Amino acid sequence: MSMVGELTYFLGLQIKQSLKRIFIIQTKYIKELIKKFGMENAKPIGTPISPITMLDEDNNGKSVDETMYRGMIGSLLYLIASRPDITFSVCKYERFLSAPKESHLTAVKCIIRYLIGTSELGLWYAHSNNFVLKGF
Repeated sequence: MSMVGELTYFLGLQIKQSLKRIFIIQTKYIKELIKKFGMENAKPIGTPISPITMLDEDNNGKSVDETMYRGMIGSLLYLIASRPDITFSVCKYERFLSAPKESHLTAVKCIIRYLIGTSELGLWYAHSNNFVLKGF
């Protein structure tokens, strides 16, 4: 196997390397996701989920297309590889895959609107022999 150069793109992950760190980002994937679900003109928001959002099964709500909802959740699940900031929100709405309602779809669209304004965020990994993972 021959060396083809520095790794810059792998499985939807854009990889930028420097001498001291590696940056993993999915800007291209986010832009494709926004276009795929027709949200190019949506306004960005500051958080993926509102602190006052209380979703339940919403048995009286209007049903939405399950295939589209599942596609949105699946796309967002792939994105959490480089975006841990949306993990909680995506997993919260993943619970409603079997019978999504309009309220659930609206909440998932809020996550995508959050991504519109934060598409340049990613993960930095420093080159180090004593790497410590910290969570907040």
